[in-house]
Amino acid sequence: MKVWVLRHGEAEPQARSDAERALTAHGREQVLRSAAQLIGQPLQAIYASPYLRAQQTAQLVLEVLGFEGEIITVPWLTPESNPRDVSSRLDTGENLLLVSHQPLVGNLLSLLQHGHVHQPEPMGTASLAELEGELPLEGAMTLLSVRHP
Repeated sequence: MKVWVLRHGEAEPQARSDAERALTAHGREQVLRSAAQLIGQPLQAIYASPYLRAQQTAQLVLEVLGFEGEIITVPWLTPESNPRDVSSRLDTGENLLLVSHQPLVGNLLSLLQHGHVHQPEPMGTASLAELEGELPLEGAMTLLSVRHP
């Protein structure tokens, strides 16, 4: 099983709420560069935070890949979500892309690799991580790469 974790692209510094912050033009370019890294990968599902910048990021990836499925919007991929809760929801048997935010993405990568969140993985905007393992269990996945746009 493979899991890709993509942090949203650069977003506006302010909006009416954090959830309403949109991608900047630079952020869209970052996402397009990261999405190109997924071309040809066996991606079966795209899960995204409901926040606007994550939705826009996931939509750009969907378009670049010509992905046939829909974006699955879930409340458990917001910035302050618990990485253990996310990990417990990944056992779908599918190769997944998760589009989310810091600090969740760094903590989730640490949890899946090391079994704890004491060493969060540094993830800039539109950074893309690729993990592989038999099951998406805490400490049971191997980080294959982290690419920064």
